[in-house]
Amino acid sequence: MLLRAPRTPFPAPRPSPRVLAPAALLAAGALVLTGCSTGPAGGESAGSSASGEGATGEFPRTVEHEYGETTIEEAPERVATVSWVNHDVATALGVVPVGVPTTDFGANENGSTDWFDAALEESGAEAPETYAETDGINYEAIAALQPDVILGAYSGLTQEEYDKLSEIAPVVAFPEDAVAYGTSWQDSTELIGQALGREERAAEVVADVEQQIADTAEQYPELEGTSFVYGTIDPAAADPIFAYTAVDNRPKFLESLGMVQSEAVQQAAEGKEDEFFVTWSPERADKLTSDVFVSWAEDESVRETIQDDPLLSRIPAVADGALVLQTDPQEVLSVSAASPLSIPWALENVVPDIAEAAAAAGGE
Repeated sequence: MLLRAPRTPFPAPRPSPRVLAPAALLAAGALVLTGCSTGPAGGESAGSSASGEGATGEFPRTVEHEYGETTIEEAPERVATVSWVNHDVATALGVVPVGVPTTDFGANENGSTDWFDAALEESGAEAPETYAETDGINYEAIAALQPDVILGAYSGLTQEEYDKLSEIAPVVAFPEDAVAYGTSWQDSTELIGQALGREERAAEVVADVEQQIADTAEQYPELEGTSFVYGTIDPAAADPIFAYTAVDNRPKFLESLGMVQSEAVQQAAEGKEDEFFVTWSPERADKLTSDVFVSWAEDESVRETIQDDPLLSRIPAVADGALVLQTDPQEVLSVSAASPLSIPWALENVVPDIAEAAAAAGGE
């Protein structure tokens, strides 16, 4: 099991396919894509973007980010993205990219995600070209697409990578003074909306998704005030316990539903404002207090291994039967790389199990 390194936003085991396009996501796609003109860009055989007519902002415009300012002369029609999230955001704003990174961890049978596929189908656009980022930024593939802009609002772009990409097209990096891979989905949407001249649409998308979150929280009142640890319990690892901090998207997601980060994790993360996770000694397992523990696992058999372990079984949520195991990588991806498209999917596919554990922990 891989812990979260500075440039990897989730554990990366072998992906497992899952195909599901929930009605809620399709409805969300209809909202964010309504009124967008999509179709093949410049007659290319793959990838399509909305025309500039969907942009409401004036051009040229300047966007500020971690590496300074980027001037975009005209409303972008051909958009390429790096990292996760950015292609989801652009699509939610009505601009389907011409090129996106390959989805490895959490991919469905199409090598994509259920939420992106649903939005793509709703848009009527062609599927983007894909390129691997296993060995880093694929400059050659991106350059071949002749993009008008390259989006990396959610990324860990270095100065060197930013400079090299800027030789291809204007680049939007993550926000100034933000943590690499720490951009919230709201900030990513706002920044990309600025770059595409679609600030109004971005505000509408954020408001809609936040309303869906609020509606889900109301549907599951047992989540309110329930304490949690979101991390991984891996009996086979050298460090078998770690927990994500408030920097990570996973705790942010649960907190948006009214849940509360474990005080033990909060204390362990003090002075580590840029760290995505903290490790926890198995010898102190009984001190990692929370009502619920949400963990990635290779498969359901890990639960029994944890329960049989003399130390790991002392984690309070484990002892109380409130351990939620996520064995579908797409569930992990939907929250760890949260976007306006993935969150509605997560609300339908991730939250119910957590709510069930919260209810059990509360004796309901």
